[in-house]
Amino acid sequence: MCGITGWIDWHRDLTQCSGILEQMTETLSARGPDAKGTWISGPCALGHRRLSVIDPVNGAQPMIRQTERGAFAIAYNGELYNTKELRSELQSRGHQFLTQCDTEVLLVAYLEWKDACVERLNGIFAFAIWDEAEQRLFMARDRLGVKPLFYARGEGWFVFGSEPKALLAHPDIEPVIGLEGMAEIWMVSPARTPGHGVYDALRELRPGRTLRYDHNGLAISTYWKLESAPHEEDAEETAAHVRMLLEDTVERQLVSDVPVCSLLSGGLDSSALTALSVRHYERHGLGRVHTYSVDYVDNDKHFKAHAFQPNADEPWIQRMVEALGTEHHWIKFDTPELVASLEDAVRVRDMPGMTDVDGSLLRFCREIKHGATVALSGEAADEVFGGYPWFHREEALNANTFPWALSTTLRASLLKPEVRERIRAEEYVADRYAQAVNEVPPLPGEDAQSTRMRVMSYLNITRFMPTLLDRKDRMSMGVGLEVRVPYTDHRLVQYVFNIPWDIKTYGGREKGLLRKALEGVLPDDVLYRKKSPYPKTHNPNYLNSVRRKALERLDDSTSPLHQFIDAERIRGIAASDEASSHLPWFGQLMSGPQLFAYLLQVDVWLREYNIRVAW
Repeated sequence: MCGITGWIDWHRDLTQCSGILEQMTETLSARGPDAKGTWISGPCALGHRRLSVIDPVNGAQPMIRQTERGAFAIAYNGELYNTKELRSELQSRGHQFLTQCDTEVLLVAYLEWKDACVERLNGIFAFAIWDEAEQRLFMARDRLGVKPLFYARGEGWFVFGSEPKALLAHPDIEPVIGLEGMAEIWMVSPARTPGHGVYDALRELRPGRTLRYDHNGLAISTYWKLESAPHEEDAEETAAHVRMLLEDTVERQLVSDVPVCSLLSGGLDSSALTALSVRHYERHGLGRVHTYSVDYVDNDKHFKAHAFQPNADEPWIQRMVEALGTEHHWIKFDTPELVASLEDAVRVRDMPGMTDVDGSLLRFCREIKHGATVALSGEAADEVFGGYPWFHREEALNANTFPWALSTTLRASLLKPEVRERIRAEEYVADRYAQAVNEVPPLPGEDAQSTRMRVMSYLNITRFMPTLLDRKDRMSMGVGLEVRVPYTDHRLVQYVFNIPWDIKTYGGREKGLLRKALEGVLPDDVLYRKKSPYPKTHNPNYLNSVRRKALERLDDSTSPLHQFIDAERIRGIAASDEASSHLPWFGQLMSGPQLFAYLLQVDVWLREYNIRVAW
């Protein structure tokens, strides 16, 4: 994986602005620690930071291809999992290759099929290609939004980058947030609205879209989206189909010229990927699979079961390590490390996010990077197969809002009345929900219950899943680790989207279909274990620490938090039982300590990024 950035300016010769391009490119050094490159030609400047995974010697970027029509230049972040097939087809059409890397295959695919090349790609990607003859920039993002891509535009200029920090390094882009940006931070976060860049000047290219920029302006097109269709296969056939797709996807995503590992939680999703990886390694004589797990000091003493985490992970991880014979690595963090990581996570994400879940993942990935460059993750299986508790609860299904936004009224009450009014706090969330529901592709003749579950699936795949994919990309690439997510293969996601709910819940279980598809791959006790999410600390020291730090910020009259929050309301929560309860700050996802941790993240973001609020 890599980091990309670039700049088109019709009014300047950018060969005179190389210093600005260098600054923009350098902000992405963590994403690409192995090499850097820049290329400037007239009005176009491209920058690239490289993490070498395939053909480390020959894959330098920006990559240039000279043709009779002129030069084509590409800056690419991603991985193509059908490189071999694409290369063979392009060779049959007369094209020749100088490297083994997928960057060259992608560039040649564009030369052959132009904008339509994206329809042939299986992978995770965000890329930009400059056509010198036509003075045209073409950009695209993968179908599910695994790889990020932001852009900004002004009079006669266009800037893009893998992360907001690259754009903010451009002198014409200021760190300003307006009313919508504030609503995103205070009412919607962490599930940011697709396409919204939070910063006033920034937009996000949505998943499954392409963008063209030339002298005629900017045009965005959709090349892929979820589609509704009747499902014709029975439960047995469906399970076999899912298993075939998953096996093929894992095989493709294990291809690498650098060490690959698997993230293992002991749950269904990660255990399945690890087991399929072990089978692949055994067939090809590749040795033992390395696995990594994260936990927290004294979690065994403080863990209490609840609906979102019914049991602890550690015994199940050990069960899978013994069953599969992996080379396992245990990584544990203590409270001080976790608290310190809150600020680091903001700097990586360029905005506040999922607090300790971000911070611990960042530290986890940093430790993994010592032994591997690529990791497989079970992210997205719950969104695709319907594993979360809110898929199965009437109050969430009938709430007429996002199931992770059931605490909208509570969140609004933490803000100053004038802020709530200015950002239209509850109305904003309702508008974003209506927008999402209106996108759901209908299936003629579908009954009301099936439609309700289709809507819930769509909301999770297009709204909540991108939140977790963004977290996974930013925290992993923040330390130069590439994480691959097999459950986001677009063939699998599209197929499962149309499977009736009674088949998805085969056997009366959440993700029952996936369990059925994996029979014989996992031990039965693991196969039918209740879902458990990404592990969190249960140590009360964490609450005490973030609460104390948050109150210190409130006692600081210069804290930018005072522009937004009702400080007395927060102090009241800090002094009450609510502080240690499962306060639904992010719907049903996070407990009370995350409120204080989030305030800390917002405070450091507003200060360090010198955010200006445009009321």
